[in-house]
Amino acid sequence: MRDKVKIAAVQMNPAIMQNSKNLDKILSEAKNAATNGAELVVFPECALPGYVYSSREEAMPFMETVPGPATDRLAARCRELGVHIVTGLLEKDGNRCFNAAVLIGPEGLIGKYRKNHLPFLGVDRFLDRGDRPFEVHKTPIGNFGIHICYDCNFPESARVMALLGADILVLPTNWPQGRGKVAKYVVNTRAYENKVHLVAVNRVGEERGTRFIGTSKIINAWGDTLAQAGVDEEQILYAEVSLSEARQKHVVFKPGEFEMDFIRDRRPELYGKIAE
Repeated sequence: MRDKVKIAAVQMNPAIMQNSKNLDKILSEAKNAATNGAELVVFPECALPGYVYSSREEAMPFMETVPGPATDRLAARCRELGVHIVTGLLEKDGNRCFNAAVLIGPEGLIGKYRKNHLPFLGVDRFLDRGDRPFEVHKTPIGNFGIHICYDCNFPESARVMALLGADILVLPTNWPQGRGKVAKYVVNTRAYENKVHLVAVNRVGEERGTRFIGTSKIINAWGDTLAQAGVDEEQILYAEVSLSEARQKHVVFKPGEFEMDFIRDRRPELYGKIAE
């Protein structure tokens, strides 16, 4: 069984209403990341259409079907490069509209996630809440759980995916100014408390008066930041993680005297209030 996986986090500045331009950039940066040995390449939330729309109607022309032409092009690039890609987009499904992320590999579309927790911000003000439970997708390079931005403020999101066997939690984000504490503290905590790796990929730049703060991160299962981007520049982060490290939940500090298991030591019979 393989153990090491190299991750690339692509911090970029998408152009609103420019899906074709953004997709070309995603395909190009995926190739750059693969050239540097990355096997999982992650892009920001709404990397394809941009984020700060003023209405559902304005955003509608820039929504994608999944599968659809955009995911087909991404799948072709994954086949060419032998990589897995996660990127954010806006999904239309009949008369429903979602903030979504797709996971695509060399064999094509593996899965998608629809953002479950929507802040009153940007296009999220006008979308439908996710209608599916959190999932974990098993791939040859590890088990991935996907959530989006504000989802990480609800610790149950990460915990459910950890219980489902996630090795790596993928978090495409659009953190604006004012969300620096999430980038600084929350994502590292989610990794540590669940003993899973986490890759949080934010955008940079300004869109319709909203400034985004970058600070993308790749974090290991001990909650340590392996790589971190700046606040305003486009760049690609790289880090290698160990699947076995994420799968070993029993932590031994001193055998027989100081040991912990972040999963086994839970007391779910006491947590019923959370689900009310």
